[in-house]
Amino acid sequence: MASFIPFQSIRHLMTRSSQTCRCRVTWNRNYSFYRDEVKSPRAVVNPDISKIRNIGIMAHIDAGKTTTTERMLYYSGYTRALGDVDDGDTVTDYMAQERERGITIQSAAVTFDWKDHRINLIDTPGHVDFTLEVERALRVLDGAVAVFDASAGVEAQTMTVWRQAEKHKIPCVCFLNKMDKPAASLSYSIDSIKTKLKANPVLLQIPIGSGKSFTGLVDLITRQKITWQGSSLAYDGRAFETSALQASDDPDVLQAASEARTTLIEQVADLDDDFAELLLGQYSENFDAVPAGKLQEAVRRVTLTRKGVPVLCGSSLKNKGVQPLLDAITAYLPAPNERNHDLVRWYKDDLCALAFKVVHDKQRGPLVFVRIYSGSMKAQSAVYNINRNGTERMSRLLLPFADQQIEIPSLSAGNIALTVGLKQTVTGDTIVSSKASAAAAVRRAEKEAESKSSSHRESSSLALAGVEVPEPVFFCSIEPPTLAKQADLEHALNCLQREDPSLKVRTDPDSGQTILCGMGELHIEIIHDRIKREYNIETHLGPLQVAYRETILQSATATDTLDRTLGDKRHVVTVELDVRALRESSTSCDVTFEEEVKTQLSADVREAVENGVQSAYLQGPVLGFPVQGVKTVIQHVRLEPGTSAAMVSACVSRCMLKALKLAGGQVLEPVMALEVTVGEEYLSPVLADLSQRRGTVCDIQSRQENKVLLATVPLAEMMANNYIPSENVETVFILFCCKGYSTVLRTLTSGNATFSLELSSYEPMNTQDQNILLNKMAGLV
Repeated sequence: MASFIPFQSIRHLMTRSSQTCRCRVTWNRNYSFYRDEVKSPRAVVNPDISKIRNIGIMAHIDAGKTTTTERMLYYSGYTRALGDVDDGDTVTDYMAQERERGITIQSAAVTFDWKDHRINLIDTPGHVDFTLEVERALRVLDGAVAVFDASAGVEAQTMTVWRQAEKHKIPCVCFLNKMDKPAASLSYSIDSIKTKLKANPVLLQIPIGSGKSFTGLVDLITRQKITWQGSSLAYDGRAFETSALQASDDPDVLQAASEARTTLIEQVADLDDDFAELLLGQYSENFDAVPAGKLQEAVRRVTLTRKGVPVLCGSSLKNKGVQPLLDAITAYLPAPNERNHDLVRWYKDDLCALAFKVVHDKQRGPLVFVRIYSGSMKAQSAVYNINRNGTERMSRLLLPFADQQIEIPSLSAGNIALTVGLKQTVTGDTIVSSKASAAAAVRRAEKEAESKSSSHRESSSLALAGVEVPEPVFFCSIEPPTLAKQADLEHALNCLQREDPSLKVRTDPDSGQTILCGMGELHIEIIHDRIKREYNIETHLGPLQVAYRETILQSATATDTLDRTLGDKRHVVTVELDVRALRESSTSCDVTFEEEVKTQLSADVREAVENGVQSAYLQGPVLGFPVQGVKTVIQHVRLEPGTSAAMVSACVSRCMLKALKLAGGQVLEPVMALEVTVGEEYLSPVLADLSQRRGTVCDIQSRQENKVLLATVPLAEMMANNYIPSENVETVFILFCCKGYSTVLRTLTSGNATFSLELSSYEPMNTQDQNILLNKMAGLV
């Protein structure tokens, strides 16, 4: 049974000022949401789960994600004025840093209704520095809208977010935005989806007109023409005309629509067996007679099975095509109960939710975003955190509307909620109703496994898979203005780390400095700015540093004995081990035991040995960078009774360093995949500059009137000349570079080029380059 927001909570609903957002949301005494020219239903908190859509908006930088989101909110009645990224008054880009830069930094959740459906939408960033925001949003969503710039097709970051959606098996809908641009091309965008994303685009609409003459589109399923007649700045796109295609319409449009619909029917028949049988049985002689409802059902099945992706088109900035996109979201993307979540079934009607994001509020403390998979969540209730093995009390439950929220008494499965009071919960934790319900779920899983005689057992904790957090790459020191501010800085960094798990903070063991580790220069810059604005601390940053890695050239065996007396206790350990190089592409390090050794050692000793090996992997034999691509085999361990685990680890670590030096070290440098979009007239100087940076050109493609240069280049060559290698770094992934190359590229092309970088691999440095690096670190260059 549906429940409703009580007036006592609704009256605290936000009133956005003109400074933050050009809208005002009000509720009357009948709990009705006031919307311009739209008579809306009552504010149902817990709608039918089949009417819920949890979706994300994902795309490359400047493809139009936030603008599209803003139009969705406006046409649904959530806002009463259209916000603009350039004006800094959009709903989902509410941070000061977002409005100043015109980019999305944090994913923002907003809940609104479209017709009879509830849509929980998350607007995600497009910048690669904030890829974690996309990752944790997609982890809890059921569907996604991929927005493309119709003049550029699939771009670099589009491929990254698409791979993230593929990893979580999320059905997608594609929206070709910016069809009003002169260079917009439907055919080019479709081809790029096929070739670059390896997807099957199912075209559901074709545009009417192109460039500035883009006035509408033809719905191929219903064979209806949808046109937006307004062109003035005041035109908001709410009024549009829908009519069936007539013989009196433009012959070119009629022919294109007929051919595209035939292609659509044939394509769907190839992807869906049920529709193919229907087509061959009843409509084999006349495809035009295929009912729109049957075709729509088949497209939905194709979308949910991820055999194809529906493609729609429009222009969000010009207020065209967004309403049909909202219809497609409700028609083709799955409801929460249509997604298969393996572990959730064991909880049945008990609460099971995943915490996927944490933000800090100065008054209320940490606010935790959760996706509810089963059961219901209630305010003023205790919940059990499986990952932390502890119980916490949730004081309040909120429904998120970007930076505003309304308090609600409860929320059912399939929804996204914001909780207050969970002080220990972090990103990736599984929340259930009680420890007893978790134990009951384990028993159900074990019982079914036994009945099926299955050797595979579910995890004893039945915790949901958390969020994969990429390790940071760029490092710099951060210092408070005075020692008196050190404690405040530590508090700020702790809060920011909890909000953003991709941010890491550590202390340099040699200098004692606090080291800030981020995903890229922009990431660190934003963190620095937030510390200044939100915590009122004027910090100082050191220069950015590049992270190298090391590996070994050959196998080696080493033996070491530790004999030490502490107090009245003697500790004696003898270790023999072997180190071997793994395959060249390996980015991990392994540790194994000889079978005889493994059976002789207790679990505690084995753990101490593994800890000693892992600590040795943190410092390589050449320059002290982390080691990768190495396998360690423990051949012999002998210890006297009473020897502590710490002494075992110390002996193993010392033996490891000896073996790594005997095996010979090799420095690995991060090599980036570079994509440069540039006019043909500037291609030669860009190529010449890359050759000086030790770059390797992989391909040169054509994109409309531009050239797309694909190359690999060492990260150190992409930075400014004053970069400093880091002696103490953690395991990292390189995801973006600093301003060194962007400044040069702007100069070479008069500002007419764009580029993006992503980690390709770690490659061995040649002898000459490695010697140059050694001299730099020794201060000889």
